[in-house]
Amino acid sequence: MLDLPLHSLHRPAAAQIAEPWLLVLMHGVGSNEQDLFGLAPYIPETFHVVSLRAPYRMGPNANAWFEFGVNPDGSRTIDEEQEIASRALVVQTVEALTRQLNVPASRVIVGGFSQGGIMSLSVLLTKPELVAGAMALHSRLLPEVLSQIAPASAFAGKQLWVSQGLQDNVIPVANGHFIVKQVEPLGLNLTYREFEGAHEIRPQELTALVAWLQQLKPVSA
Repeated sequence: MLDLPLHSLHRPAAAQIAEPWLLVLMHGVGSNEQDLFGLAPYIPETFHVVSLRAPYRMGPNANAWFEFGVNPDGSRTIDEEQEIASRALVVQTVEALTRQLNVPASRVIVGGFSQGGIMSLSVLLTKPELVAGAMALHSRLLPEVLSQIAPASAFAGKQLWVSQGLQDNVIPVANGHFIVKQVEPLGLNLTYREFEGAHEIRPQELTALVAWLQQLKPVSA
């Protein structure tokens, strides 16, 4: 039984795996830990899969990592205090998982969809020593995090998957282009993909994502 700062669901790695990986998943706004845990059957058995519940309750089975508003020009404002608090909880949870599951940072991936992807990207960029890489699905990079990005030297060998939906009108594809522009100078190993579809994970994207996970190699954290 895992003892973590956040509620979670856990699918263990296969018992015969000597050096398992850890995939920490974070859902989008208005959802819960059950959401991305639905991907667990598709994730290679070399991974522990842990799906987290965001700390801010919006309603029954509906949670958020932080509240936000949309301005008339389409830009967004966020509750920065909530985002900072949630990120700290995610960091504490990842640290607890590495201890309790005995998985080093060199085999840890954080990932998420939409707002959960925002969180995973923020963790990688501000605390790269905690993880081997991150996945940001249909997500964006918070401008508030730009000033907190670690030095480029901290990202040697780190992996980042970014995917966007070409018809996504919730987080449009331009957000993916912004992520690419900001992270390219860091020298990490970036995989950027665009897929047909809206704010959703379609089978083609899931297949490509699983293939990406399968080819990962440990990096020194």
